Amino acid sequence: MPGLLRGVARTAVVAGTATAVSNRVSRRQAGRWSQQENEQQQAAAPPPPPAPAAPPPPPPAGDDMSSKLDQLQKLGELKAQGLLTEEEFTQQKSRLLG
Repeated sequence: MPGLLRGVARTAVVAGTATAVSNRVSRRQAGRWSQQENEQQQAAAPPPPPAPAAPPPPPPAGDDMSSKLDQLQKLGELKAQGLLTEEEFTQQKSRLLG
């Protein structure tokens, strides 16, 4: 039973992290596209304010080191793919490690 709970908790944490990162990337892309449109139109109005930061991922259930390592690996993959900046990676890593 503990193995099942650990697996469910790990899945929930990974899904939460993936959702938060995906939302962040979507907002960033939308911001970039609106900036490009504004530059093309040479509008006199200032660009819209940035979207609010994504909520932090849910805390991991327990101090399972393998779960944290899995999450760090996922963050590293997202950074390697160019979906996370160095700053976002560092911020998420510090949240995971406390």
